[in-house]
Amino acid sequence: MKSVLRIACSRKHLQQVRDFVRNYLSSRQLSEVMVNQVVLAVDEVVANFIIHANGEDETQFLDLEMTFDAHSLNVEIADHGDTIFLPAPHQNPDLRDYIRQGRKGGMGMTLVNRLMDRVEFFTRGNHTVCHLSKNVS
Repeated sequence: MKSVLRIACSRKHLQQVRDFVRNYLSSRQLSEVMVNQVVLAVDEVVANFIIHANGEDETQFLDLEMTFDAHSLNVEIADHGDTIFLPAPHQNPDLRDYIRQGRKGGMGMTLVNRLMDRVEFFTRGNHTVCHLSKNVS
């Protein structure tokens, strides 16, 4: 079953995204931990698209599509903004060094990569797409 949501690029829509994901997953036989992991991962990617790729420009929008089959959950987040947004390749930063430096931010995609089984960014035409998948079997 597929479910789709379109939002304008504003942080005020993040709660709507979290509710959309949670509602979609609520009818599936998933643990609360798994549901929370997916909600957090999708929220982080959407926030990155809103803030970093679109500068919170509400004239731009994102499309979320969720599909579920017997073995996996797939989430596609498509950015229709004017900029291609491809985050740097995943790295495992030294968390102790991060804390020592007092850095804030920059750990979101590391978290997403740990929560989801597959994270891919690619372009489709002149738009950026993020595909997340989680094994649910």
